[in-house]
Amino acid sequence: MPSSESAPLPLLAARRLSFARNESRVFGPLDFSVDAGEALLVQGDNGAGKTTLLRVLAGLLRADDGEIDIRGTRAQPLARAVTVAYLGHLPALKADLSTLENLEFLCGLHGRRPSQTLEVAMGVVGLSGFEDSPARQLSAGQKKRLSLARLWLSPAPLWLLDEPYANLDLAGIELVNRMVQAHLREGGAALVTTHGAYAAPPVRTRLLELGKQS
Repeated sequence: MPSSESAPLPLLAARRLSFARNESRVFGPLDFSVDAGEALLVQGDNGAGKTTLLRVLAGLLRADDGEIDIRGTRAQPLARAVTVAYLGHLPALKADLSTLENLEFLCGLHGRRPSQTLEVAMGVVGLSGFEDSPARQLSAGQKKRLSLARLWLSPAPLWLLDEPYANLDLAGIELVNRMVQAHLREGGAALVTTHGAYAAPPVRTRLLELGKQS
């Protein structure tokens, strides 16, 4: 007899999703989903719409057409706020606050995993000893690591990572891979954009390839 248990709903699913700028299509229509425990690798050349797609999924831009569901329910701002953590190109830091003050501020906005402390997160990303340093004094790579600490503290199960390896050395690239692996082991999921310059994280991965629109 068939099992009475239905398959688990994906964390996020998109149907016929498209976005246009100045009447020129950037991407779409797209159909895809991402399940707990997996990474969806979004590849494409510069200008293919990778960043725009993640901003649409995060609710920062409005799609021109299509639907986005979170755990089987049409995405609403509150559901996005508790489900999605977005790591963009900009570090989203306040320059005159210390690293710890930045994390405190961001956790106040986005929440924090109860099992984690700010100091532990700083250690995870290799910034122990920089707790009192103003963010403006950090290098580009250190700012990226501080943004990764904020991501590590987030309780959101779905990570949207836009070129997460940018501004990182080889040790930083390995850090991102370890973080993604740990997040997926705990039942999380990730969408990771790349233009192909870096290898995908060594996890269960599917590919979504975007092409430039004419």
